[in-house]
Amino acid sequence: MYENLHIDIQDGIAVVTIRREKALNALNTATMAELRRLFGTEGLNLSGLKGVILTGAGEKAFVAGADITEFSELNAAQGEAFARQGQQVFELIERFPRPVVAAVNGFALGGGCELAMACHLRVAGERARFGQPEVNLGLIPGYGGTQRLVQYIGKGKALELLMTADMIGAEEALRLGLVNCIVPAGQEVAKAREIIEKIATKAPVAIAKVIEAVNAYFAPEGDGFVFEAQAFGACCSTEDFREGVRAFVEKRPAKFEGK
Repeated sequence: MYENLHIDIQDGIAVVTIRREKALNALNTATMAELRRLFGTEGLNLSGLKGVILTGAGEKAFVAGADITEFSELNAAQGEAFARQGQQVFELIERFPRPVVAAVNGFALGGGCELAMACHLRVAGERARFGQPEVNLGLIPGYGGTQRLVQYIGKGKALELLMTADMIGAEEALRLGLVNCIVPAGQEVAKAREIIEKIATKAPVAIAKVIEAVNAYFAPEGDGFVFEAQAFGACCSTEDFREGVRAFVEKRPAKFEGK
């Protein structure tokens, strides 16, 4: 079903590995199309799904960028369409109603850094490296990098990294707020699984609403506070809310069913 993605689902957690190791897992058109299918309507079954872990094959790279050979001859109109298509794929990931955790096991450069930022959380291996080197090619990030990097690390530092094309290591990425935690190399997926298992003990409907509400803060249209109030109200009508209250009063763990 997928040529460039390997999907392993165990205990409700889907580990999705981009497997183009010889190309350092670069995002070519075929891989982007597979990501679109996976996170779109034809992909993962949400029933029983706790979350998704995205990682790259091998030890060198999470994703070392986009496949430059595919867009080296684009004109302005084609380039805009190319970028917008990539943005749409990453927006599907950002809006996915289950937690998506990037397990960054090496280089996350260009489109790879943008992919990691589209995930809800990022676990970095100690050898992980992040960067947006597009200006070295006479380009800028096109898959949301100029927007999400500012959200995570602030305008001044984002401008510095975008304009110098400097790479940063895992420790600086953690200090800046780009990643959530650092683990020894090889433990990225295990830590991501641990995080998803913890989230899975919470109310699934509420988790989905958290994702929607946080995304609403950055949406150019609408009012995030209004959306939050609406989402709060929607949660109040769920069976999970009633179970959560009963469990709190009865001093026992809640048993949420996602309803």
